[in-house]
Amino acid sequence: MTIEILLTPITNYLSDISGYLFNANQRIYWLYLATSLALAYVAYRQHAKGLEHPLRHFIRFVFPPNIWRHRSTYHDVLVFLINRLLKLSGATVSLVLMAPIAIAFSGFLDASLGQSALLATPLWLVGLSFTFILFVLDDFTRFLTHYLLHKIPLLWEFHKVHHSAKVLTPITIYRSHPCESLLFATRMAGTQGIAVGVSYYLFGPTLEMTAILGANAFVFIFNIMGSNLRHSHVWLSWGDTLEKFFISPAQHQIHHSNHPAHFDRNFGSALAIWDRLFCCFMLASAVKQPRHLTFGLSRKNTEHQTLIEIYFMPFVLAAKLTIKPILTRLNRHK
Repeated sequence: MTIEILLTPITNYLSDISGYLFNANQRIYWLYLATSLALAYVAYRQHAKGLEHPLRHFIRFVFPPNIWRHRSTYHDVLVFLINRLLKLSGATVSLVLMAPIAIAFSGFLDASLGQSALLATPLWLVGLSFTFILFVLDDFTRFLTHYLLHKIPLLWEFHKVHHSAKVLTPITIYRSHPCESLLFATRMAGTQGIAVGVSYYLFGPTLEMTAILGANAFVFIFNIMGSNLRHSHVWLSWGDTLEKFFISPAQHQIHHSNHPAHFDRNFGSALAIWDRLFCCFMLASAVKQPRHLTFGLSRKNTEHQTLIEIYFMPFVLAAKLTIKPILTRLNRHK
């Protein structure tokens, strides 16, 4: 009985970790990984002409030892495991905040605009509309939060953890500081609350998301189109026309580049229109030699080199940013 009590938390934790591979709401869902691998093969075949053993070379191309054995990859995995151990999930925040936000926003619209004229909309169209509203709002608020994480110095100190990755793998998506995770969880709760509130006002209480394997249908399509290649060394561009509307894996790699010309570019997740509106958009074709891209905060960066630094250095640097102006003011009044 004692052994079972001791083993239960461990088995629950292992189940939680393995569940990421079987949950369509997670980026590393097995189907998303499989389609990313297929798209990586398509990208590879463009450069594999004349090779006698293309499959063998492809395996080495996708899983190069210098990336998968890199210390940065090791840290990505540890941060993922530690954050899951800390139960850093947006689920609790969403449950607490979403309903009050939805009720308040729906009531505000009803009081301001009167009764909606769309209450008789067919159920299938209600589901599709609600799913689309949720997708667009989520994508915009994700972009805006990401943009602010770069532009506000205090927030940037925490977002640096993600950008300190010197090599990119699908696990890098989970390389984030707990404070940033909490911020995104709060964003998600607010976004879902507003989406539900707007849709409740427009269509009434019968709301059902159009889902594929339990995930938002639009998010599912985005993820199945090689989303895991965004954090990888595989250069996959959609071409100039599509990239004006949808962020390609190559465009996100530009965002992670430590070349000064690429700083603060392509903040978007799925839609490129936000980057274009905020004048921070860059096409993949602007990079003439993508194989020479390097990643990280800068080529001379020495921060976040250990696990201790990843978790505690943001607090130290943020404190310095906060204290320095105070000390400056005090010195002026002496």
